[in-house]
Amino acid sequence: MEHFTDAFKNFANFSGRARRTQYWMFSLFVVMISIALAIIEAIIGTVFLGALFSLAILIPSISIAARRLHDTGRSGWWQLILLVPLIGFIVLIFFLVQDSKDDNEYGPNPKAAESVVV
Repeated sequence: MEHFTDAFKNFANFSGRARRTQYWMFSLFVVMISIALAIIEAIIGTVFLGALFSLAILIPSISIAARRLHDTGRSGWWQLILLVPLIGFIVLIFFLVQDSKDDNEYGPNPKAAESVVV
């Protein structure tokens, strides 16, 4: 849950880096909440809850994906590859699952910083 709330705390922060765990845990919570909202909507017969949730997570989703791409050494603008049907989604997923790069123009490697603290 910490990764989900961290994404909202940094919702307008498009600089820096996000580790793989942060991005995928955020994605997992988004999927779980979306499923729960879909069930609730089916029970009460409305459609606005899912739309409202999608609107609420739009900017945090874009910002955490940009920080994740920064961690792999790419610009956040690579998210625009989603505009290419099917292939764009596959390429973006490939970029998002890659391991962290060493220190780059977007900041120090968060894995290295975490291992020093421990």
